[in-house]
Amino acid sequence: MISRRSFRNILRLLLGLGLGCASVHACPQDLIAHGDTGVETLTRNEARLFFTMRLKNWPNGTLVKVFVLPDNNALHNRFSNEVLGLYPYQLRRVWDRQIFSGTGQAPTTVSSEQEMLDRVATTPGAIGYADGPVENPSIRVLEVR
Repeated sequence: MISRRSFRNILRLLLGLGLGCASVHACPQDLIAHGDTGVETLTRNEARLFFTMRLKNWPNGTLVKVFVLPDNNALHNRFSNEVLGLYPYQLRRVWDRQIFSGTGQAPTTVSSEQEMLDRVATTPGAIGYADGPVENPSIRVLEVR
């Protein structure tokens, strides 16, 4: 059985050779963060805590700024299911509960993957996701264990 990490590395190698994914669903989604976060790996639970707005600071004390795509976006759906292990409606329910109860806020919704990359690259403490591979020195790709 091939590990998820090995699968990603093989896909990145193929993409580097110009052999793209056969279908958009075969491409890996990358959990990305601003380059100064100081974190290289997260557990699935930690990723969930960040995206449900329950974990508010990085280990270095920087405030977390979460960016997401719209609920009906295919990448958002795949990221929610495959990386976080949640359905998009479950995330929306958590965010709405926090907003309506006055205990928190929803993440910032961006309109496109390019806007996500731009905002994560320029916002200290930012976290988001993108279709891999991400080639930007200001963005750190986080491994989810």
